[in-house]
Amino acid sequence: MDTKTKLKKALADELNLPELTGEGYNDDAALFGEGLGLDSLDAVELVIVIQKHFGIEIKDMDEGKTAFTSINTLAAYIDKRLSA
Repeated sequence: MDTKTKLKKALADELNLPELTGEGYNDDAALFGEGLGLDSLDAVELVIVIQKHFGIEIKDMDEGKTAFTSINTLAAYIDKRLSA
């Protein structure tokens, strides 16, 4: 399973976002605000999901803010951290 598929499944399951695994979801859509509609509490849960499923700690919130732009940017961030 590739990183993006694993990420979408983890977020769909852990944050109760079944729309992520649907056919029509745009992986470039914003995770926060008018995109997927996540909020600051979801951001905390998102950090926990990334650590739990990928073993990556996000301690720098500026770095996290950039990574949390969309599914595509988050998957690329995870791949980069796993290959380092």
